[in-house]
Amino acid sequence: MVVHGSRPGGERWDGVARYALLPLRVFLGVTFVYAGLDKLTDSSFLRDAGAGSVGEMMRAVRDSSALPALVDLALESPVGFGWAIAVGELAVGIGTLLGLFTRLAALGGALLSLSLWLTVSWSSDPYYYGNDLPYLMAWIPLVLAGAPLLSLDAFRRARRQGAGG
Repeated sequence: MVVHGSRPGGERWDGVARYALLPLRVFLGVTFVYAGLDKLTDSSFLRDAGAGSVGEMMRAVRDSSALPALVDLALESPVGFGWAIAVGELAVGIGTLLGLFTRLAALGGALLSLSLWLTVSWSSDPYYYGNDLPYLMAWIPLVLAGAPLLSLDAFRRARRQGAGG
């Protein structure tokens, strides 16, 4: 059993470990900002029909998804659904990068990833070829831990503690 700080150089590694979630936060934040902006600037994505449109994508995955009812809901307004996904990805990414309401942003990212896994990438065979399940798993540490360092959440927490003490 290793006692905290008892191994050679342990204090140094414990200090570095505090930043363990930062690369994950940056990766997920940048990726979701990019995904949201990509959808918002793609002239074909935010359409009901046509190559590359959200409507065509939803119709293509409807029968192979785990939740066809969720796809049917999206197909009631494919353009509105496309906007919701794009804006949601952008908000999640910005919140994650800034570390603002990080747990809430990460929960949003996890829910987006879960819904995309159960619809769009559900039929990936083998399952690890689909990218939405690994994204779902990557969000969980941020849902649990938030952004304790280098974040607006940490800044807000420090200000509250300073004002209250």
